[in-house]
Amino acid sequence: MAPPVVQLLFLQLVLGPALVENIQLQLAIKNFRTLHIDYPKVNYAKGFRGYCNGLMAYVRGRQQSWYCPKIHYVLHAPWTAIKKFCKYSESFCENYNEYCTVTQDSFPLTICSLSSKQPPTSCHYTSTLTNQRLYLLCSQKYDAEPIDIIGLY
Repeated sequence: MAPPVVQLLFLQLVLGPALVENIQLQLAIKNFRTLHIDYPKVNYAKGFRGYCNGLMAYVRGRQQSWYCPKIHYVLHAPWTAIKKFCKYSESFCENYNEYCTVTQDSFPLTICSLSSKQPPTSCHYTSTLTNQRLYLLCSQKYDAEPIDIIGLY
């Protein structure tokens, strides 16, 4: 084989998986910003019957899924205020196979919970507004960015 072909094959085998992983990580960060941060808070039209019903219609559309998530957290704080907590995440959450952290500050957030006793094809949500600390999954150990909210503290 010619040297350029060998080099190309080497790059595909060695760098290919790393590039795919990086793209997936960048997508997770983008999805976090898009699906979990609503700052300043949006007001939905009355036809949506409440904040969470409007927001979850958007979330399901972005995820291209008919599935009704049981719970969804939406932060009403700037990205920069949340991002700083993943700068140094010393804890590794084995259940998620990612680094994680608990925020030192409380943040305003809406908890969208799937209402019970409804047909399986309809998704109706209740809204709970609260201020709490967050359990965040981070993209890596140092200089990371949030990729998910795994709970409240």
